[in-house]
Amino acid sequence: MTKIKMQKPLMIVAIGIMLFLNGCEKKAPNLNGRNIGKHNISDTTQIVGDTVTIDESKYGNQNSSTAGTWGSTDGMKNYNSSSDGFQSIYFRFGDYGISSEMENRISSNVHIGNNAKIKIEGNCDEFGTDEYNYALGLKRAKAVKDSMIMQGVSSSNMIIVSFGESNPMCSSITEECYAKNRRVDLRLVK
Repeated sequence: MTKIKMQKPLMIVAIGIMLFLNGCEKKAPNLNGRNIGKHNISDTTQIVGDTVTIDESKYGNQNSSTAGTWGSTDGMKNYNSSSDGFQSIYFRFGDYGISSEMENRISSNVHIGNNAKIKIEGNCDEFGTDEYNYALGLKRAKAVKDSMIMQGVSSSNMIIVSFGESNPMCSSITEECYAKNRRVDLRLVK
């Protein structure tokens, strides 16, 4: 009889803890639907399983109303912030579509990392909210991953992460600097 009486309060406490922890689950940001090649990204449920998240709350938002229609990746052909022989993929302002200028870089990355575990890191410039930049970084990383999958790299060999605006390569107030921050970097997982 005393054993049953002792188990009942323990079960109540355990159920209470499980309900509390379940209520603390963080919702992923909603990504508006957009086609990438053959794939349609309608929400984050298609991305969440491939991601690693970081806490961006320690980074301040430097939102600016000067965000225009900047948009060439031409100047980035000689710049690279990836490691392990990979080449960074650069994007136009507010975009996550892979430009024709960057397609050769993706093909080169496929040959380097075909049988390796690869981390694909999405990055943004400082314009936009933290949430917007986090989602845009995810979309950029997912676009690169999808392109590499279409060229034969196994999905299980790649993970994606978004750093949003929190991992700038440059901090000058110039278009050239902003363009360096709108990128996806690739690294070997060691």
